[in-house]
Amino acid sequence: MGFRAAGFFCLARRRVVVFFLAVVLAGCTTVPYTGRSQLMLIAPQEEMAMGYKAAQEIEKKEPLSRDPYYNTLVRRVGYRIAKAANRPDYKWEFHVIDKPKTVNAFCLPGGKIFVYTGLFKYAQDESELACVVGHEVAHALARHGAERMSMVLLAQLGEAAALVAMRNQSAETQVAFLAAFGVATNLAILLPYSRTHEYEADRIGLVLMALAGYDPHAALSFWEKMAQQSRGKMKLEFLATHPTDENRITRIRAFLPVAMKYYKPPG
Repeated sequence: MGFRAAGFFCLARRRVVVFFLAVVLAGCTTVPYTGRSQLMLIAPQEEMAMGYKAAQEIEKKEPLSRDPYYNTLVRRVGYRIAKAANRPDYKWEFHVIDKPKTVNAFCLPGGKIFVYTGLFKYAQDESELACVVGHEVAHALARHGAERMSMVLLAQLGEAAALVAMRNQSAETQVAFLAAFGVATNLAILLPYSRTHEYEADRIGLVLMALAGYDPHAALSFWEKMAQQSRGKMKLEFLATHPTDENRITRIRAFLPVAMKYYKPPG
């Protein structure tokens, strides 16, 4: 490599680093209740627009339940939790998907929450359902979806920087390096962040259900039933996007004294 080429290469690397730092510094926000700093490269309006569009597609594709009991229950619990979240700018909606074999719930950016009917086998009272809904509302409140997208954008930026650094290597070397880079990024950044989000949503969800008048101890009974259902089926946490049930229960139990400070029984 000649002197000019080396100088150009160093200048390119410096520009990538400067741009990288500028992006990171400009996109830092703080998660409510936990105070964790998070990278945020997605504007709230853009995030909500994506959530609304995804919700419309799900409502068209999924079999929405018409059961008045399930819908009334989910909306009653949901709006109590949403009131505790104190985000009137969110257009909260709570839907039930009629799939008895699916034990799941999820939240889209902007406050669109879906609960599968299979979940009611384990969330057997309002407080246990509040644990699930509080967890999903917490994801929206902490903007975890936008943070995940921001991490993907950051990983793509790192990949672009790696390509600049390796532009003089053979094509085979570049392909091998980028494959390894993808695995390393997934294990070192994206998967741990997903587990961080799950633990954080548990913590915020406990606070929200307590503020809404639901006893946070119900989270233990719910997750203990889930642990029994999934026993022997869980992957190693290191390679999973979600925590193991046992680790989740341990952390919930440890955080309960804090959550109980927010609890005011309905009177």
